[in-house]
Amino acid sequence: MSGQLHLRASHLPNDCNLLAPTTFFSVLNYSRDYGENRVVFGLGRSFLGLNERILVANRPTVIKRKLKHCLGVRASAEGAVWDGWMPEKTSKAPPLSDIFWPSAGAFAAMAMLGKIDQILAPKGISMTIAPLGAVCAVLFATPSSPGARKYNMFMAQIGCAAIGVLAFTILGPGWLARSTALSAAMAFMIYTRSVHPPAASLPLLFIDGVKLHQLNYWYALFPGAAGCILLCLIQEIVCYLKENVKF
Repeated sequence: MSGQLHLRASHLPNDCNLLAPTTFFSVLNYSRDYGENRVVFGLGRSFLGLNERILVANRPTVIKRKLKHCLGVRASAEGAVWDGWMPEKTSKAPPLSDIFWPSAGAFAAMAMLGKIDQILAPKGISMTIAPLGAVCAVLFATPSSPGARKYNMFMAQIGCAAIGVLAFTILGPGWLARSTALSAAMAFMIYTRSVHPPAASLPLLFIDGVKLHQLNYWYALFPGAAGCILLCLIQEIVCYLKENVKF
């Protein structure tokens, strides 16, 4: 029962520990002291006194777990990157009424603005500007988004338009006025917590729009803020129809 155990170094890998000739019970003590991250192979019938080879190596399961963890983290990161390029995952497609009423609201808004343009044509000004089309998308398609809040819309429309006039007055037309006005408009919306994406184009529109220069600081109220009043009225009708007339 106390037979000697011998190791042959030529048959052991580099990362194995070589145990001196010992008894069966001392081998058990060694494996218990150092066996949390190690495993003993080849013990066999050492208690009968036969020469055996004892292999002590690192557990391969630790490496496998680390590899699976790294692969899992990499896969989740790649999935997060590509999620932005895919359509939003919803339980079902929106009903036809949720598509029709916002589209009808946008049609009615542009039709009314076009009619107002005909009335204002002798004065050489127009109320239909590109940013109001983006406002229609925000108000009618995403009425619960932060950009559709009335505070955000009117604060950003008035502030950004005034910034565009100020930048043009100080710097004149050109790239410097456009870049300065846009950066100042972004800072204004963030500081006042009134982020409204369509308003960011108002400074650029004034700087490059020669027909708008005659408005001077009235541009802060017309046509952006004035047009938003009409769009808010149409939004209330669209939201009512979406809630009560479904098909």
